[in-house]
Amino acid sequence: MIVYHIAVTTSEDYLTRRDALRRAHLERLQGLRMAGILIGGGPAPDGRGADLFYRLQQPWQIKNAMEEDPYWTGGAWTAYTPRSFAQFVEPWEMAPVVLDGSRQATIVEGPTSDLSMAQFALIEMRGAGRVAFGGFFEDGGSLALARTAHAAEARGWFMETGFWTGETLTARPFLHVL
Repeated sequence: MIVYHIAVTTSEDYLTRRDALRRAHLERLQGLRMAGILIGGGPAPDGRGADLFYRLQQPWQIKNAMEEDPYWTGGAWTAYTPRSFAQFVEPWEMAPVVLDGSRQATIVEGPTSDLSMAQFALIEMRGAGRVAFGGFFEDGGSLALARTAHAAEARGWFMETGFWTGETLTARPFLHVL
């Protein structure tokens, strides 16, 4: 299996366009999640993008995973960019679905100074309840879902390990829906 992070670009009128499509979209994603294909996902709080994490057998399956979604066929999503993880730290459990925007999180991205040790640090942060899941790309970059709405706190957790530096880390808000 290959784990992909897919960054989604939404339409200018996403917040209104999604309303008629939301139920079908969520039902589809929950079905993919129950089948072990979707790891998790959600939108940016401002609706200008979304992030999805898929477990797929072949790269060509990305097209089906994305373009069969009601948000894509209904024009709420306009583009997507997939990246495959070289190493991935799986979530321990499936998070319950939260639709009211109350589960705010932070996506933290940046290169590591020591890939092998950073992987152990990410596993430890997951064990401490700071990270839901995340991983490392071929280029040495990383991306993880931190379980806090506070970007500075999330960045701090990574920096205190010594395997990421503040100058290279970015953090952005995320609504962890599923």
